[in-house]
Amino acid sequence: MTTVLSDLDRRKRDDRPDGTFYDEPRFVTHADDAFLARLTELYDSVTEPGDRVLDAMSSWVSHLPDTDYERVVGHGLNEAELAANDRLDEFVVTDLNADRSLPFDDDAFDVVCCALSVQYLQYPGAVSAEFARVLAPGGTVVVSFSNRMFPTKAVRAWRAASMAERADLVEEYLAAGGFEVTERIAERPGEDPFHAVVGRLP
Repeated sequence: MTTVLSDLDRRKRDDRPDGTFYDEPRFVTHADDAFLARLTELYDSVTEPGDRVLDAMSSWVSHLPDTDYERVVGHGLNEAELAANDRLDEFVVTDLNADRSLPFDDDAFDVVCCALSVQYLQYPGAVSAEFARVLAPGGTVVVSFSNRMFPTKAVRAWRAASMAERADLVEEYLAAGGFEVTERIAERPGEDPFHAVVGRLP
């Protein structure tokens, strides 16, 4: 696995531990309704009933379709937000910038979703490799993003990039984890631009 970001690239304006910033719950959505509807449509197209889904860097809503999954597990930084997410069967609270490991077995999931959060990852190649580890062979990862962010917590490489360059970054992140990019989406269904990169394990 290659290191995608340099020390300069991963710098944040607010370098306090992320847990400090996310200590208080924020019961808001971080994109407009059209973006979220498009995201649900994308999830519907890449998941199947009975799948095991990890919603990484999640919050109080997962934007998943009304599909009967075997298991939906949330991961995030704020316990109150995750506890309020009625789509989750269970959840864990960990900081992927402090510890790039996830407390799950190998091949534990069929799909990993990461919505509107990739801009905060300081070690995205390592996190991508961890997503690959917990996915079953042939598993899918969906990374979605818009132009919104908490600028003090986004990494420098993301802040300095155009939207197309951000998609390039996400492709690099997934490739570093061993994924093959199968789809790259750039649309504007509403006010917020909708971008997503879909990767699949061999």
